[in-house]
Amino acid sequence: MKLKIKKMGDALGIFYKPRFIITLVYMLQNTEYEVGPYLKWFWRTQNFNNVMIRRKLDRTKVAKQLILGLYLGVAVQILAGLWLIYAGLWQNLAGGVYFGLALIFSYPVVWAHLVVVQLELGRILLINPKQKSLIARSEKIFKDHKGYRVAIAGSYGKTSMKELLLTVLSEGKKVAATPANKNVPVSHAEFAASLEGDEDILLIEYGEGKPGDVEKFVKNTHPTHGVITGLAPAHLDHYKTLEAAGKDIFSLARSVDAKHVFVNGESVAARPFIRKAYQTYTEQGALGWKVDDVKINIDGIRFVIKKGKKTLTLKSQLLGRHQIGPLTLAAALGHELGLSDEQIVAGINRTAPFEHRMQPYQLSGGWVIDDTYNGNIEGIRAGTKLLQELNAKRKVYVTPGLVDQGPETKDVHSKMGELIAASGADVVVLMKNSVTKYIEEGLKKSGYSGELRIETNPLEFYNNLGEFVAAGDIAMLQNDWPDNYA
Repeated sequence: MKLKIKKMGDALGIFYKPRFIITLVYMLQNTEYEVGPYLKWFWRTQNFNNVMIRRKLDRTKVAKQLILGLYLGVAVQILAGLWLIYAGLWQNLAGGVYFGLALIFSYPVVWAHLVVVQLELGRILLINPKQKSLIARSEKIFKDHKGYRVAIAGSYGKTSMKELLLTVLSEGKKVAATPANKNVPVSHAEFAASLEGDEDILLIEYGEGKPGDVEKFVKNTHPTHGVITGLAPAHLDHYKTLEAAGKDIFSLARSVDAKHVFVNGESVAARPFIRKAYQTYTEQGALGWKVDDVKINIDGIRFVIKKGKKTLTLKSQLLGRHQIGPLTLAAALGHELGLSDEQIVAGINRTAPFEHRMQPYQLSGGWVIDDTYNGNIEGIRAGTKLLQELNAKRKVYVTPGLVDQGPETKDVHSKMGELIAASGADVVVLMKNSVTKYIEEGLKKSGYSGELRIETNPLEFYNNLGEFVAAGDIAMLQNDWPDNYA
């Protein structure tokens, strides 16, 4: 009983600690400053001590301004409460005392909501006008730029494709690319402002999140080429259906010359949107180049591409059969844009996994493949297939599941369980949350007979992964489960 009371005290005590202000801003930041998701997260949280454990607040300029505003607002409310208490005692007015106490003790809940007002006022008065002006200037920069403007869109694989193209094409051309996963209008505008003007190729990543996003990106960036990396359930809380997401993503294809549209032909969901004039890339080849003699290992991929009498032997540090199509497309585009055979081979040789995207590292004598950046069912398909192909003393698969799957949640996670079962994993580790039962259903449906572990403390498990992984193991870690998802 004493322990239970102590836990309740700890849960309530955070409301009156400076950390609570930081926690509120952290919650706003992790919901991308969207009011609805932030408020839903706030009201379903039972213990705010558990909110900011896995990550810390990124103290950006916006975050610092919100923190300052919150501290000032809280200080004013507390001072007002103290003044009312003092006035009530001085004039023997019980109402003033009670109201003053109410002001003091209610400030956590009051400012958890008033921070939204602060945020919206900042947007209206400062951020929106500045961003609108910056985006308007960038539209002219993109339109007037003499280089090729290659837009990259899709439900998954965008950043990896962009980095791959940047690495390969930079061997013989001056190439600029949007940094990291900065893929929204203001990021595009900042990228445009950084250009020197003499670049041969611009690589622009599109980060769609709701209907109409890609169409807006196209109007602002004026692409000459489009790469569509695939279609899978993602952001279905906004798109509602996979078809709606596909229509938005393929608005890129409708905006450029069809012969300059390159689509991942291995994406089943994308196939209904592919026209005959588009060019597809798969593990069999791209742009007339045929793939042969594929070898896949923990240290990368080796394969040969052939077109007519020309043959290139390629080696990449990227992992997984699903990377063959994108690598072949990069090589083929490099050839079309005038790179020499030597430059193409050197560029492919330099391609390496992007952070948290099929990124291997050694641990306790075994191998861990870190593929924890977000996730979708196609990523699961690629990861489980890779695990199946690799040789190991023991194969381990670790995942919390997928977010933003909307009405597809149950079916997607059941399918996920089937794919995991087919991977040959000796041990499956699931992080306990709202989708765990659906993954278990898929495993059971496929007759999975290996060891199944359900972890209730993901942070502790990941922090002690070195004690779980043993020599000869390969552990595949897929997807992340952000704090704002139940």
